[in-house]
Amino acid sequence: QVQLVESGGGLVQAGGSLRLSCAASQRILSSYTVAWFRQPPGEAREFVGTITYTGGTTDYSDSVKGRFIISRDNAKNTVALQMNTLKPEDTAVYYCAARLWGKATKADYDYDYWGPGTQVTVSS
Repeated sequence: QVQLVESGGGLVQAGGSLRLSCAASQRILSSYTVAWFRQPPGEAREFVGTITYTGGTTDYSDSVKGRFIISRDNAKNTVALQMNTLKPEDTAVYYCAARLWGKATKADYDYDYWGPGTQVTVSS
């Protein structure tokens, strides 16, 4: 059983940056494709981006493309979400999710392991 934990959330002004981190309980995250999702208040959970287990390919939703960057450090067993030029509409609970050896997809039901989430609030 893999346990994931997000960190790095908080309150930031519009135009600012935050860096979220996803850490795994076991030193095997390098075998997992990881995705980030978010759930704005009162809305459904939505896809943010993914990174393959090799780290060679990333994909992003149109709403964050060009502003967010996903990277991984397999030696440190972490995946990061660098969020730049934040907007109030980026306010949400952000979740990391993982699937073993799996194809990077945008569907939350494809991911087997989830963190508890971290709150990001962007003020205008």
